[in-house]
Amino acid sequence: MEFYSTKNKELSFFFKEAVLSGLAPDGGLFMPRQIPQFDSLFLRQLPQFSFHDIACEVSKLWFGDVLTEQQIKTLVQDAFNFPVPLILQEKGVAFLELFHGPTLAFKDFGARFMARLMSLLTQNNTQKLHILVATSGDTGGAVADGFANVPGIVVTILYPKGKVSPFQEYQIANKAENIRAVSVEGSFDDCQDLVKKAFVDPEIRENLFITSANSINIARLLPQSFYYIYTYAQLMGQGIRDVSFAIPSGNFGNLGAGLLAKKMGLPIHSLVAGTNINDTIPRFLNTQAWKVNPTQSTLSNAMDVSNPSNWERIWSLFEEDLAELKNTVYAYSFTDEQTLEAMEEMRLEQNYIMCPHTSVAYLAAQKFRQNQPGPYAQIVVSTAHPGKFKDSIPDSYSDLKKRMSLPSHYEGWENSEIKFVSIPNSYDDLKSFMLK
Repeated sequence: MEFYSTKNKELSFFFKEAVLSGLAPDGGLFMPRQIPQFDSLFLRQLPQFSFHDIACEVSKLWFGDVLTEQQIKTLVQDAFNFPVPLILQEKGVAFLELFHGPTLAFKDFGARFMARLMSLLTQNNTQKLHILVATSGDTGGAVADGFANVPGIVVTILYPKGKVSPFQEYQIANKAENIRAVSVEGSFDDCQDLVKKAFVDPEIRENLFITSANSINIARLLPQSFYYIYTYAQLMGQGIRDVSFAIPSGNFGNLGAGLLAKKMGLPIHSLVAGTNINDTIPRFLNTQAWKVNPTQSTLSNAMDVSNPSNWERIWSLFEEDLAELKNTVYAYSFTDEQTLEAMEEMRLEQNYIMCPHTSVAYLAAQKFRQNQPGPYAQIVVSTAHPGKFKDSIPDSYSDLKKRMSLPSHYEGWENSEIKFVSIPNSYDDLKSFMLK
């Protein structure tokens, strides 16, 4: 399978090169020249398949010519050793809980899959693979966990100082020796810019075998597409064919994975992005004017992104056809006050506890239902365990905070040692650290 750069469609790359490079040499994102398609038999048989079955079949479409069927099966079984429950609620809404992995966030799907995939792709290499990644919160913890102690791989994780939760910082900076945590004086967008500069720096590329592990890497989107397909399969088994997904959106990788599944032939009704006050995409879809405002800190900190990298990939998926894109993707933004009110409402009315990010998606689902009523099933993508954000909730919501507890195996995490390096928002400082 061939891939091109979103900045230059004339450039061509193979799957292994795309995964292990992360970004194209010109700074573009990798996209498949042709998106593999589900055949009609696969779609008819979907309700019979387990999550592992779906993951294996879709993986074979993407890189069955690179890994053997047994390698893919082992990779899938090892990466996805946790449940993917669909929790039905009243008012025609179901929550797709993606936080039952080791770091309590949906990023475990991509990180664990990528770690094992990259290990297979580099098993005969003599040079170490350096992974450089920026995180707004949950990606860092999932990458640190997924790649911990993987032979031949060193990981550097950049995160914005003071803009991730204490528990998220603990997950990033409390792992193995091959995981290096770097606290940056700036926003997530600043961290992402530093990463992008490193990938196009000739001196870095000459001295280090470097790639990415967040959603700018095409290999992150592939495993995230699995749970959209699996959810649709479960609903098909109940006689439901019309499905809309509401997705917490920051860097837009999760929504991009859903679009990838749709472009492969999954008949999704619509994908609805919920953002916080960092609302570049809702404003763009409403006004067709692209304006990136300074990033603001919110309760849903993993979505504090004003210049989402994956929008470049989504724009390419639709061949820059805004009219077609707007028929599939909808976006709404919400304040912290609205986010908290929805969390409290769900606790009181449904006895269900949401994290702030899931709350934003729930609000987006409600808004979409108001604007576009219909008989479709509505799935809210629940991306993180609420206990990760307990410390961010105001004391005035004391009853809600009491319910936001972490699983028992995380008790005492506050007393754990964390190790990180602090740098200013300076590419020269990052480059010096990387080359040291």
